[in-house]
Amino acid sequence: MSNTAHSKAAKEFLKNQKYAQWHDQTFWSVRTKRDNMAYGLSEWEQLRETASAIKRHTLTHLDEYLDQFSTNAEKNGCIVHWAKDAAEFNEIVLSILREHHVKKMVKSKSMLTEECEMNPYLEAHGIEVVETDLGERIIQLKGQKPSHIVMPAIHLNHDDVGELFEEKLGTEKGNHDPTYLTYMARLSLRNEFLTADAGMTGGNFGIAETGDIVVCTNEGNADMSTSCPKLHIAAIGLEKVIPNYDCLAVFQRMLCRAGTGQPTTTYTSHFRKARPTASPMHIILVDNGRSEWMGNPEHWESLKCIRCGSCMNTCPVYRRSGGYSYSYFIPGPIGINLGMLRNPKEHSGNVSACTLCLSCQSVCPVKIDLGDQIYKWRQQLTSFGTANPQKKLMSSGMSFVFNHIGIYNSALWASPLANRLPRTLMYCSLNPWGEGHEMMQFPKESFHTLWKKGKVRKAKVKREK
Repeated sequence: MSNTAHSKAAKEFLKNQKYAQWHDQTFWSVRTKRDNMAYGLSEWEQLRETASAIKRHTLTHLDEYLDQFSTNAEKNGCIVHWAKDAAEFNEIVLSILREHHVKKMVKSKSMLTEECEMNPYLEAHGIEVVETDLGERIIQLKGQKPSHIVMPAIHLNHDDVGELFEEKLGTEKGNHDPTYLTYMARLSLRNEFLTADAGMTGGNFGIAETGDIVVCTNEGNADMSTSCPKLHIAAIGLEKVIPNYDCLAVFQRMLCRAGTGQPTTTYTSHFRKARPTASPMHIILVDNGRSEWMGNPEHWESLKCIRCGSCMNTCPVYRRSGGYSYSYFIPGPIGINLGMLRNPKEHSGNVSACTLCLSCQSVCPVKIDLGDQIYKWRQQLTSFGTANPQKKLMSSGMSFVFNHIGIYNSALWASPLANRLPRTLMYCSLNPWGEGHEMMQFPKESFHTLWKKGKVRKAKVKREK
């Protein structure tokens, strides 16, 4: 991926300014709700510290907790599988489905299955897969990927959904009322639940002490996916395991507040074993690079992520460029870091999608140093062979100027001449900043000159009086 790929994709996104402004405002409103929830808890920062410490401890003792989790899950009667990568994960799922003669599987939201591209794999082998989260179902019908990890179809408005449902579900032509569309989606999904042979869930947390899988939803679709079909398969990444229910209490208080600005999800479902009349529950623990990432001393803490999406909601770049401007399937600050861990050459174009404002790490409920990590990735672009030549040349030139005081002072003295240049020379391909901004007017006197003359100090005294 070229180092300018994100900026080019963002430029396309910004062609529809009305939509871009709506996208920005929508996510900022979610960030505002998050703030209201956080400020409503006097212990919020203490919870963040605790959550971060729990994740750090668990990840550095992951072998012990994974062993404890799998042992207890098997005691509960579950069948535990281990997948080293996406290919093995998909093969395990297919083998379980074939063993039970499954033709149709309903599934609740899972970014892990997106990561492993499970749906197209199963469909290529004759298994129908139906997404049951409403947002996921909408983009599945539309043939798209999620544009956000919590609100996957947020980039579509009710008219987009209405037209889609007319084509795919046969709804009333021109009736784009959200209540009506939700009702029709519910009817359609109800039939899918009742006719499915298997149900799959992801998992927000795996409890080592009990062997439970905990799933947090607002629609109850995970419960329907596990209550109607006789076969339940749960899939989680290795990093989702936490020690016990005391730890879960910390994360449960934070996940929804950080992600959607709600005090809690509507449903927090705990799956420990299969129903008496159902087939044994299968749990698949997926590595897919995670154990390797754990060995990265500068970036392993990205694995602390609990997938709340708050870093995206606050990110000024994500809000103004959209999820499809990123090359990795997870966008935003956490997606930049995870994408670089996955394949730095393929996803290095995303690291430019950051202002280093550090708003992401100031809101992250588990205190991942997201912006700092992006900065570190930027320092490695030359070693990956993906550094932008123009930026390297500019940096070398600025370094030369800043290290030669005579040239620096001369540049300051001459800078007001730029104010007289024709606009066509100032606003050209050599000045990308000018594409979306008005250039500043250079002052007649530099700060250094004003300081030497005492003008700055006099102005400061005058203000203080």
